[in-house]
Amino acid sequence: MRHIHSNILEFRGSHYDFGFRQGELLKDSITLDNRTKQWKAKRPRFEIDLEDTEQAYRKFAPGIWEELIGLQESLELPMEEVVRDFGGYRIDAMPSGCSILTGQDFMVRNYDFHPQTYEGRFSLFQPDDQGYAIIGPTSRITGRMDGMNEKGLAMGYNFTHRKKPGDGFVCYLIGRIILETCATIEEAVALLKEIPHRGSFSYIVTDPSGETRIIEASPRAVDVRVSNVCTNHFEIQQHENRNYLKDSFGRLEAIHTQKSQTEDALQAFRLFNDTDKGVFSELYKSWAGTIHTSLYLPKEKSVWFALGGNQQPTVFDFDSWLKGKELDIQKVHGAIDTEIGFAHLDKQFLPKQEKGASI
Repeated sequence: MRHIHSNILEFRGSHYDFGFRQGELLKDSITLDNRTKQWKAKRPRFEIDLEDTEQAYRKFAPGIWEELIGLQESLELPMEEVVRDFGGYRIDAMPSGCSILTGQDFMVRNYDFHPQTYEGRFSLFQPDDQGYAIIGPTSRITGRMDGMNEKGLAMGYNFTHRKKPGDGFVCYLIGRIILETCATIEEAVALLKEIPHRGSFSYIVTDPSGETRIIEASPRAVDVRVSNVCTNHFEIQQHENRNYLKDSFGRLEAIHTQKSQTEDALQAFRLFNDTDKGVFSELYKSWAGTIHTSLYLPKEKSVWFALGGNQQPTVFDFDSWLKGKELDIQKVHGAIDTEIGFAHLDKQFLPKQEKGASI
């Protein structure tokens, strides 16, 4: 059993200042050291076009581009390296698991991935220049794995496949852009139909209305369906699915067959976080082990977050934080049954069979 933690980062101010502050925290960190080492061991399987990347950001997320500039100036690195490591545009996303369930007043999500990709950061950001305030775990510093914004819009995404990638944003940056720029599920759907997609993912969004939309997005098409459960396959664009979907269908069935535990937030959290219910995954070596469980309450603007299984969640009162109250904790602690290292805790390289991937 491995004891781990996520650092909590609170920030109020401009995107540029937020980026600069994150650069200060990254300097001399294990996370940055690991990311630098990976490119010494292999070449990236994508090309960085700064002008093209900036144009895409200026159109869909100008504030996040300013954040990248702040990161670049703080880290004193070439912009090409900052965009490569933190930009999330035309970069390959690795395969993963993940399960999501929504109810009338909640969304619960298991984030299933490889420990060596996990950077252990949980962020609360209230911009004063543009965009909505956001709470949630980060991915590649600038992205969000899941989260909720000040309007009560909650978002999570699930991997489908990475074959035939397009020229566009990757999942964790699209997730951040949804939360930063959209107030409702309708606005999120409209954005996902317009923004270019690098890979194929389902984006699940809910808001204080209690309604949910699952948007199946690939570089070739975007379709919308109404449901409250999603794992790692498309229902509409079935031709986009991977051939092997046993684990995805297994977790979906585990949720459907325990319907009595999906009716309220606490029961749903236990269904996802308890290791004996069939939803929590321990397939860490296969890039599909559950690292965190998060639950969002859009009407209350409250968040529950836990690292590892069989945990009691840390509860964040996002509504109070938005009104100026600071948090009284700096880290979330948990435990995961794996000996694999984590990106923010252990100096490492990615597994040999995955060279070419990004952490």
